[in-house]
Amino acid sequence: MRNATRALVDPFIVMDVMEAARAAEAQGRSIIHMEVGQPGTGAPEGARAAVAQAIHTDALGYTVALGLPELRARIAGLYKKWYDVDLDPARVVVTSGSSAGFILAFTALFEAGEKVGLGDPSYPSYRQILKALSLDPTRIETSKDTRFQPVAGNLSSDLAGLIVASPANPTGTMLDHAALSELIAACDARDIAFISDEIYHGIQYEGRAISALEVSDDVYVINSFSKYFSMTGWRVGWMVVPQDHVRVIERLAQNMFICPPHASQVAALAAMDCEEELTANLSVYAENRRLMLEGLPAAGFTQIAPPDGAFYIYADVSDLTDDSRAFAAEILEHAGVAVTPGLDFDPVRGHGTLRFSYARGTEDIIEGLARLKQFMQARG
Repeated sequence: MRNATRALVDPFIVMDVMEAARAAEAQGRSIIHMEVGQPGTGAPEGARAAVAQAIHTDALGYTVALGLPELRARIAGLYKKWYDVDLDPARVVVTSGSSAGFILAFTALFEAGEKVGLGDPSYPSYRQILKALSLDPTRIETSKDTRFQPVAGNLSSDLAGLIVASPANPTGTMLDHAALSELIAACDARDIAFISDEIYHGIQYEGRAISALEVSDDVYVINSFSKYFSMTGWRVGWMVVPQDHVRVIERLAQNMFICPPHASQVAALAAMDCEEELTANLSVYAENRRLMLEGLPAAGFTQIAPPDGAFYIYADVSDLTDDSRAFAAEILEHAGVAVTPGLDFDPVRGHGTLRFSYARGTEDIIEGLARLKQFMQARG
């Protein structure tokens, strides 16, 4: 049968690593998971209890395409609490995870063939979703000097859009208010649509993550309940769009997704009241980060980006390998630790980088670091 060329996207390598790790575990091996950005904790207890009750009292059928009104209002309230931004709940769109938000944003904003800029390294699915939508993902090379974030001076005039994440995946670096403002102003001056991926907001260690909505209303913001709220498998997120784009997104969402999962929306609403549990999760990430910043250099991974937020460390391993995929496979085979090759995030320079996730429990992090140190010592 025929194949569309836009369907020929690259694999999401971290998912391949997950499968290799699962296969090793199925053979009885002990594997420490540092490959995937999935919190070791599940959904907050209050979220699970709310769904358990709803199953018995609610049909959990379709909701309106934009999401439960009470959830949209609660999300709008989060912007007042976290950023002192007064947000009209009508601008909030609940989505089937942040992935649906990217699909809706890219479809609403860009014509086929247009160029959308992304700083490399960056989340790989940006690139692949853009390709699948017949758009042109345009690489903007970043460096340690710019904290692996794009800067206004590197934006080409032919861009139709720019997507930026802060805290970023895979580096964990953040943009401060001045840097974010400069990027948004440059985009505004050139009629470049600005999309802010804020799914790691709430997980920060060095200062506070700045929302693009603190700078401008003429932006798209995408967020998720997967990371801070520890609800990866529930597939529920949200986006905030300009007022005059709400109906555009609503029509697309009606036809593409009908609505986000009703049960997941019930869980998300309850999760927003589980602050004590979520704060406890953050303290685990903070301790894990401390251990990683000490343990990785001790194991021999010395060139790392400063992780301001999220739960990743991005390491330059070009002194150790020129094939990060093979190196990650070697680590999995001999150390029993699953890590992600940098090729997922940077198809040009990723041959010499690895990403380590510290989202799991602290005991796993301690064990994983010990295994990595032993592996590196044996490797010489």
